[in-house]
Order: sequence, then C-alpha cells, then structure tokens
Amino acid sequence: MAQGPEKLEIRPRLPEWLKVKMPGSPRYLELQNLMKGQQLHTVCEEAHCPNIGECWDRGTATFMILGDICTRACRYCAVTTGRPNGLDLQEPRRLAEVVRTMGLRYCVITSVNRDDLPDGGAHIFASCITKIKETSPGCRVEVLIPDFAGSWPALKRVIESGPAVLNHNIESTVRIFPKVRPKGDYQLSLELLAKSKDINPATVTKSGIIVGMGETTDEVLETMSDLRKVDCDLLTIGQYLRPSSKHLAIDRFYRPEEFEELRKAGEAMGFKHVASGPLVRSSYHADEQHDAAAARLPVQPV
Repeated sequence: MAQGPEKLEIRPRLPEWLKVKMPGSPRYLELQNLMKGQQLHTVCEEAHCPNIGECWDRGTATFMILGDICTRACRYCAVTTGRPNGLDLQEPRRLAEVVRTMGLRYCVITSVNRDDLPDGGAHIFASCITKIKETSPGCRVEVLIPDFAGSWPALKRVIESGPAVLNHNIESTVRIFPKVRPKGDYQLSLELLAKSKDINPATVTKSGIIVGMGETTDEVLETMSDLRKVDCDLLTIGQYLRPSSKHLAIDRFYRPEEFEELRKAGEAMGFKHVASGPLVRSSYHADEQHDAAAARLPVQPV
C-alpha cells in the first residue's frame, strides 16, 4: 500500500534561511532589564519570536498589554492560556514611560485575548495610545488588536484614539481556520477590518497570515483576496514555527522564492505594501513597512 507524505518531526531541522543568531547584545540586555523593571510584557518574548535579537538591537519591541495570560488557545501560539488575573489600570502610564525612555518614533502594541472583559480590553488599548501621544508626541502607534468578540463600540474606542495603523491578523485560511483558531472566526476577522474603515475611512488597516500549517498556496491567495475585498492596506506573510510538541505540527517550510511570489501577487491585488518572507512577523520592521506605504495611503486628518 502506498504511503502518504510523512509528517515533519516535532522539531525538524530548520532550513538555512530560518536560522538566526541567539540574542544577547548589550542593547538587548538593556531593553530586557527595562521591560522587567516596568513589569511590562513583550510579544517578542512571549511568542518566542525569532527576530527578537535583531529588533531589540534596533531599539524596537512589540509591547503586549493586558497581562500575559490569554483566554483563547490558538494551536500555533506560544502565549500561555488560562484565566487572567484582573486588570492593571497603571499599565498605560508605565508603557508610555518606557516608550519615552527608549525614544521610540514608532511603537507597536498588541495584547492577549481578554474575553473575560466586557470590552475585550479596548479601554486599555485606547489609554495606551493616548498616554504615548501625550508623553511622546512624535511617536506613531500601531496596534495589533484581538477581535473584541465582535464589539464594534470597543473597536470604535480604539480607532478614535488615533492609531497610525490598526492591525488584526487573520492568521490562516478559511478551510483550516477552525483547526488553528478554534475560538476565533474567519468571517468576523474580515468584518472587523471592514468595520474599521466604516468607522473611519482614513484608518490604515493591516493583517497577517502564517503559512505552513496545512493550507495550500491557492488558499493563501484566496485569503489575500478576501482581505483586499475589505480594503485591507498592509499585509505580512511569514513561516509558522512550532513552539512546542503541544502545538500544531509544521506542515511544510515555504521557500524564500515562494514568499517572493506571494509578495508580488499581493501587490498585484492592490495591497499598499506586502512584507513576505520566512522570518516576517506581523510587527517585523513595522515602521519601515508603514513608511514604504505612506506615499500610497490617503492623508489622515490631524
């Protein structure tokens, strides 16, 4: 009897294009101590991001607010799942202080899912944006938000605080979405991006796709098309890397040339900018992605 294709081992040997240096530079250690001193979390650490050394050397980090315990259990994500412990109302102030101390001109904020909160944490997102604008007027803020369980008042609150970019990752394709994000909803993610434009047509929207979780290339292209139908402006595409044996197995590694083909396809569809590569993550060089697209985006009202 013919054998089907073998599944990759739990920790398959990484291709050369996915190998990075271990972090440990003086700048990296400085930022690590700064985060700990202010009791802040970064998705760089919590999600085991392979780019942490490079990004922290550049003085950039993606802050993760609302604690480090997520109410959902996406099968690709390394963030701890469980019951969150309350709400830290002083977090926006501490975050703004770190942004000011670092002298950031571009800041990315994301969060765990907080389905235990009526607004999903939207108030804290908005407060972080407001505080950063007060203490660092020249810093642009990009937010990577959860779906807020479809609460449009919560979404409106975040948008009205004036983020430079509103990012919500769809992560996967419609067929395998229920397997990789069992508590999420593919159509709701698309609806959230569309609603962002309804609330403020000048909102710059962004989304991301992780590949290598069992989807086909045609399905990735279909998801990209779905994102363009809701006028998503910016897109990131990166390789899935399995955090542990408890997570979804890697289906395959996409080659660099395949990522380049997806980038070209995305630009042909009308995305203002597409960052596509093995090590690309949703906030990887987010400042450069936004700047590269700025000339093609409508001017936002002051």
